[in-house]
Amino acid sequence: MADPRLACRECHYVNEPDSQSCDYCGSSSLTEDWAGYVIINHPEQSEVATEMEVTEPGSYALKVR
Repeated sequence: MADPRLACRECHYVNEPDSQSCDYCGSSSLTEDWAGYVIINHPEQSEVATEMEVTEPGSYALKVR
């Protein structure tokens, strides 16, 4: 089984398993404990992106613990 990807506790961006810091916001607060997954391609046209305060395309966790 592959290593689980890591979600940032600050911005919810989903990072690769070997990440030491978030590729989106730079935070080092990453966790394997997250649930739900959304891919946002066009944040400027997305109500979900607006609700999540996402401005860049990418993969995001819906719930991060």
